[in-house]
Amino acid sequence: MPELPEVEVVRRGLDRWVVGRTVAEAHVLHPRAARRHEAGATDLQARLRQRTVEAASRRGKYLWLALDGRDAALVAHLGMSGQLLVQPIDAPDETHLRARLQFTDGGRELRFVDQRTFGGLALDPLVADDAGGSVPSTVAHIARDPLDPAFDDACWVRRLRARRTGVKRALLDQTLVSGIGNIYADEALWRARVHWAMPTDEIAPARARELLGHARDVMSAALDEGGTSFDALYVNVNGESGYFERSLAAYGQADRPCPRCGRPIVREAFMNRSSYRCPRCQRTPRRPHP
Repeated sequence: MPELPEVEVVRRGLDRWVVGRTVAEAHVLHPRAARRHEAGATDLQARLRQRTVEAASRRGKYLWLALDGRDAALVAHLGMSGQLLVQPIDAPDETHLRARLQFTDGGRELRFVDQRTFGGLALDPLVADDAGGSVPSTVAHIARDPLDPAFDDACWVRRLRARRTGVKRALLDQTLVSGIGNIYADEALWRARVHWAMPTDEIAPARARELLGHARDVMSAALDEGGTSFDALYVNVNGESGYFERSLAAYGQADRPCPRCGRPIVREAFMNRSSYRCPRCQRTPRRPHP
C-alpha cells in the first residue's frame, strides 16, 4: 500500500494539474470504484458535475480534493493498487480504468485506475479539525503525520510511551501517527537501531524523539526521490515511478549486508506481513513485546 511519500507525490501532481479546474462530467466505470459513496455511483457523478477543485490535500496516506464552497471533498482511497493519473483526453483507456473526471476547459482528464479494485472514490462532508482547517469526515479520526507542520512531537512521545505494545505496531497505528507504513517503519527503526518488538513503555523519551526524527528524515528523503516504487502500481500522476527503493537499507533487503555493520539483514514474520532488521544493530530486547 502506498505510504506518505508516495501519496504526497500524487498530491503535488494533483495540485499542479487539477486544482482550479471545473468538472464537466464524471464517469464511474466500475461499481466498486464508488462503493464507499453511500448514495452510489449515479449520485457521485451528478454531485461532481460543475464543481470546481479548490485544493489537493493529504493527511498521512489519505488524499482528497476539496471542492468549491468547502463543504465537501472527493476522497480518493488508493488501496493496494489505486492510481490517479492525469492523461490527455485522447489517450487510450488503461486496462483497469475505473473512473474519470473531464473538465470544462477540455484539457487533460483525471483518471482513477485500480487493478485490484480495493480502492475507490467518495464525496464526504468537510468538518473542522484541531488547527482551524478542515478534513473529510471519514479522515477526522486519523492522526497528523510527522511532516505536518502542526504535528506535536511531545504529545506523540507521551502517547507512544503510554501504550503497551511493540514499537513497530505503534508506528503503524494511524490513530497515533499517520503516513508510516511497513517500509518506512523498518527504515526508521534500522536508522534508530531499535528492534521492532521493543515495548513502547520501555523507550526513553529521548530515544522516542530520535526514532521520530528518523521516520521524518527517511520519508523526506523518499519524497525527494519520488517515493518507493516496487512495481508499476506506485506511480505519480504522470505514470512515473519513484526511485527510493535503491536507497533502502533494511526493508526488502533480506540476506544482503547491513550498510552499517555488514551483518546480513534478516526477514521476520510480523502481523501477517514481514519485518526486516539487522540482528547486530537492532538486538532483540530483553522483554520483546509478543
